Amino acid sequence: MSKTGASRKAGVKQHVVSVLVENRAGTLSRVSGLFSRRGFNIDSLTVGETEDSSISRMTIAVTGEERILEQIVKQLEKLIDVIAVRELDPFSCLRREIILVKIGADEKTRPAVLEIAGIFRARIVDVSKATITVEATGNLEKLNGLLLLLRPYGILELARTGLVALERGMNVLSVKSAEETR
Repeated sequence: MSKTGASRKAGVKQHVVSVLVENRAGTLSRVSGLFSRRGFNIDSLTVGETEDSSISRMTIAVTGEERILEQIVKQLEKLIDVIAVRELDPFSCLRREIILVKIGADEKTRPAVLEIAGIFRARIVDVSKATITVEATGNLEKLNGLLLLLRPYGILELARTGLVALERGMNVLSVKSAEETR
């Protein structure tokens, strides 16, 4: 299936779930296990400490049916290490990812690669006689567009951070907001 959703079955779409968890060993395994047991493929999973080092935020992008995701969210809420869970509305959240991409670029092709990077506001982070390494930040569509234009020059290596997302405006997923809903 394509990541754009063009060939997805009816009712199957990408979901982004934000989860606040206790920052403890084994938590990641328990959370990801819920998704795999239900047949959800995790498209992207990022985990990092929040402003409180005892709490981590997981951003999980998954593809699957909404009714099954609802069951997973309910099961996540029951896990002892989970503080709060929320599916993010794609229209009211900010989504970003970082990529590093090493492109084959000699003297002839280097100007074109630099121009493409400039169009996408990407940074050049390394240059050698035969390669250029580009760093880009943005949403999935922007990064896929950049890769599409760079592919003819030869992508030698690619690393992606995975998706991070936050809701826009005053919507906040926090320990305090989780306590208020209990």
